[in-house]
Amino acid sequence: MKRSQTFLSFDFGIKSIGVASGQNVTGTAAPLKTLKAQNGVPSLDEMDILFEEWKPTKIVVGLPLNMDGSEQPLTDCARQFAHFICTRYKILVNLHDERLSTIEARDMLFKQKGFQALRKDHIDSFSAVIILEGWIESTLSGSII
Repeated sequence: MKRSQTFLSFDFGIKSIGVASGQNVTGTAAPLKTLKAQNGVPSLDEMDILFEEWKPTKIVVGLPLNMDGSEQPLTDCARQFAHFICTRYKILVNLHDERLSTIEARDMLFKQKGFQALRKDHIDSFSAVIILEGWIESTLSGSII
């Protein structure tokens, strides 16, 4: 039997950062919240609370890439955010391709809850779900988490 592990996922943005939690037993994730950010920096108090409450064993940060796989200006910012988490919380951070996660999140929200659910904060946290579940799926297909 696998040991239960808790994951946090971040959909990085300059003004807001979506957050989701998940675990390895079912391989699923759920939206948590969207953190307000200034120039890609969220409230340290809110981040500390998230890490204290969830005590994650693994972290995933969405890596924004262009459709052709090339990097964009936000790619380096997301890497810096991942490095910040790694340094502050002493935990390895996994980067995962987030192409089309926002489009998929919008589609999923619209199908589940209709047009009124298409608020930015909902989309960001659901994008974090898409990123985390994609990472879990790709990790499980390659090896045991």
